[in-house]
Amino acid sequence: MPATSLLYPFLAILLWAGNVIVSKMAASAISPTAITFYRLILALALLSPFVLRPLIRNWANVRSHLGKMFVSGLLAMAVFQSFSYRAAETTTATNMAIVTALIPMLTAILSVVMLGEALTVGMAVGGTLSFAGLLYLVGKGDPAAIAGSGLHIGDVLMLLSATSYALYSVLLRKWRLSIPAWQSVYMQAVAALIIMLPMFIMLPQGAANLDAQTLPLIAYAGIGSSILLSFFWILGVKHLGPNRCSIFINLLPVLTALMAITWLGEEMHAYHVIGGSLSLVGVLLVQTVHRPLFSPQRRLNG
Repeated sequence: MPATSLLYPFLAILLWAGNVIVSKMAASAISPTAITFYRLILALALLSPFVLRPLIRNWANVRSHLGKMFVSGLLAMAVFQSFSYRAAETTTATNMAIVTALIPMLTAILSVVMLGEALTVGMAVGGTLSFAGLLYLVGKGDPAAIAGSGLHIGDVLMLLSATSYALYSVLLRKWRLSIPAWQSVYMQAVAALIIMLPMFIMLPQGAANLDAQTLPLIAYAGIGSSILLSFFWILGVKHLGPNRCSIFINLLPVLTALMAITWLGEEMHAYHVIGGSLSLVGVLLVQTVHRPLFSPQRRLNG
């Protein structure tokens, strides 16, 4: 395995961290619905010259999976992206990245429920640690305070966003669609665009302005996040496999925090470090410790 192969998932996560920063910058400039809609338009416009012709040739195969493509686009591009942009209005970029990094753990848990995979020691211990870290994070160092003040809406939206993407990942594993990666990405974007269109039309005047402030944000979201990120991630999975690539997601909070401190002036607090570290250690355990929690004999006797 060439060492350069490690660059692919790293660059993808670097672009993902940049997208979190762009989400925060967009929160005060443009509606979450509008930037989600515009990024889809831009991504489809740029992909069409390369993807549309082979997609048409493969249409007989693609057509049989249209329903699943629609669900995939809903979860991975409409819900995941729009909830992330909405969360950015009321939570920090660092919090967003830490919650997003829980996606591998959420995927593993949903795989147990939906695919019947064995519950592992890593899932049990790692899931508990990640949950404790998340409570410590959103409680700003005092988890008990959550009982009095409730969960922060931005963090809840990010958790829903991460869960949406985890569900998408599990469904892809369950369905095992025989569609080339870029054709799948293209059709998911089309589905998400159809879903977002009615909400975009109903936006109030001024919520979807295209100007010097919003155009660079849309460009990054449509090119950097939607296309280049997918390109590097697909190459990473091809060379390293999905399991090795998923470990790079643990870098997301670190890279995002560095960008947030440098460009957004966010402050790093002890509860970010402690809560984030607990959550990431939990995710790492889920990814690396695969010993079944219960042996087949114990499950049978139980």
